[in-house]
Amino acid sequence: MPAEDRELTGREVVFLLGALERASVRCWVDGGWGVDALLGRQSRPHDDLDVVVVSEDVAKVIRALSPLHFVIAEDDRPRRLVLRDHTDRQIDVHPIELDADGTGWQRGAAADGGDAAYPAGDRGMGEIEGRPVPCISPTLQLEHHTGYEPTAKDRADTAALRETFGL
Repeated sequence: MPAEDRELTGREVVFLLGALERASVRCWVDGGWGVDALLGRQSRPHDDLDVVVVSEDVAKVIRALSPLHFVIAEDDRPRRLVLRDHTDRQIDVHPIELDADGTGWQRGAAADGGDAAYPAGDRGMGEIEGRPVPCISPTLQLEHHTGYEPTAKDRADTAALRETFGL
């Protein structure tokens, strides 16, 4: 089944994040599940999990998820790495390099092709399936949803964030 047809459940996300936590991976949930973590509820189906990972922890991610049958499906580092398993569960890894101020930089990921910033102050906590999870802030989610033609899912996600957080 193609990845876009396979829903990644909240329970699976919590399980996968637990594997990363046990491996001491520094990461934050981003994208659709990141929005839902901030909302504290699942607002729509998701076909993948986006995680922002400190670049030196990417090897830990690969090792932690390998026993769960995840393999590298796309390798566009330093911008992005996609891991997928035999059931088409997909994890989109966004590696960041931390600068002296704690801001993370994802190389080549900004809408203009430059580096996308993940300021230290724009990382916090959300909740998936009742479990606290690290995620990026509502403001940063909105910022990362600009500079391109949004999909219907993007418009729904940003509307939910604006309404919930008064942005």
